Amino acid sequence: MINSSVLKNNLTQVSFTFSKASVYTMWIITALITLGLCFFFYYVTVMLNAFFLTPELRQTARYVLFVCMLINDTLCLVLAFYLNLAYIAYIPVPTCYIVYFVSAITFKVTPYNLAAMAVEQYVAICYPLRHAQLCTPQRAKAVFTIICLVLMIPHVADLCVMFLSCPNIFNLYIMCVKENMMVNKIQYLIRSVDLILCFSSVGLVLIFTYVKIMLVALKASSQSSSATKARKTVLLHAFQFLLCLASLLNMLTKTFTLEVAAQIQLINFFIFTYVPRFLSPVIYGIRDDVLRKHLKKSLPKCTSIRKRLGTGGNIKMQKGERQ
Repeated sequence: MINSSVLKNNLTQVSFTFSKASVYTMWIITALITLGLCFFFYYVTVMLNAFFLTPELRQTARYVLFVCMLINDTLCLVLAFYLNLAYIAYIPVPTCYIVYFVSAITFKVTPYNLAAMAVEQYVAICYPLRHAQLCTPQRAKAVFTIICLVLMIPHVADLCVMFLSCPNIFNLYIMCVKENMMVNKIQYLIRSVDLILCFSSVGLVLIFTYVKIMLVALKASSQSSSATKARKTVLLHAFQFLLCLASLLNMLTKTFTLEVAAQIQLINFFIFTYVPRFLSPVIYGIRDDVLRKHLKKSLPKCTSIRKRLGTGGNIKMQKGERQ
């Protein structure tokens, strides 16, 4: 059973007093993050529109995984932003845990999704004759679903440990921080092992696929161009993986920001969570030839709409002048 002092320390009520300058700063940071999220939502909308309107993309496993990553990262950013806004508010433990449950899963789905995309590149280069058979859109969706289901297991175990250690915790109101729901040392062990397995396994997959593709590029001169491109793509996945690792710094700094102003928490979210999650799919979309083509197509539409609005305004002005 849990030591009562641990629960008491985790659920200590903390009162925050903010000056007007701190409140204004917090509002400015929140507005900037919201504006950045709007840009990200626009990019996601363009990519989703290109995906669902283009049969070529829907029938390619790598683009199916990319779209899954886009949707996952969008949900991850929204939930993480909500958790940071609810940082100084007291909400019911069940609500907090559900939001944290989904947020933590979406946080870890992206590295595994990158590993799946790297494996797809590996199959395309090392087993080109079987690529169409092994890497189908249906299997890509199944892999993404399996990843999500497997990642739920540690959190279900964490929930069981928390409930068995302190059943009354679900009747409380707390600040929605994971540390406030840590009522047993086993929970810390589960979280540590989960993160270590997640990032170490993904790192090994990326190293393995990169080495295999590089060996193929050195041996077969006829496939050197495609293999070299695939090798650079795996390197890009490795860079995206490092961006995901940067998000862990936000978890480390939470220990220090619990006792400081809430705007520091928002700044940490922007630097260590929002920027990496924003850059990762944007860089991949700009680098990919097919996705970049569809992204360029969407931009002239926006400019044409602006021109139409501008010409419409000029016509109205001319009519007004004539009258």
